[in-house]
Amino acid sequence: MNTSYRKPQVCVLGSAEPGSRAYDLAGLAGELLAQLGITLVSGCGSPATRVAAERAVLAKGLVLSIVPPAQMPPPDWPATIVVPCGMGDARNLLMALAGDACIVIGGRAGTKSEVHLAWLHKRPLLPLVGCGGWSEELPGNPPDERENSPILPWRSIEELRANLATLGVAS
Repeated sequence: MNTSYRKPQVCVLGSAEPGSRAYDLAGLAGELLAQLGITLVSGCGSPATRVAAERAVLAKGLVLSIVPPAQMPPPDWPATIVVPCGMGDARNLLMALAGDACIVIGGRAGTKSEVHLAWLHKRPLLPLVGCGGWSEELPGNPPDERENSPILPWRSIEELRANLATLGVAS
């Protein structure tokens, strides 16, 4: 009998401000992951990653939050499992490795670090496009020439769902 116990895991990386289309899509992405039975992995530190986690929890999904400080976050932290790592920026490697794929929304320097580490470790990248931010550049400007993993851009939740199915992370 071949039994699989581990659910697929997808990291949500990046940043977007409340009221933006990217922020709204981040929330919908979190909800989608929960509906598909995919564990969402997030630091929950930016508005976009936090809303994705909140929406996943509200949809009865699992959220693993890897947080930078060594102490537990407050009880209202939007996660079902919390790992306080106390590793500073080295936490970005844990984020890059914790997912079967990485959704990238907007982003700044920390997001770039996580994306480059994910690329080096052959994790598929799902950048949000059409909403501005650094993730917009990723499909046409991969981290380097090695073609380590697929880069599958998305503009809508339907496209994100299709991309997750293409990767075999969702059915």
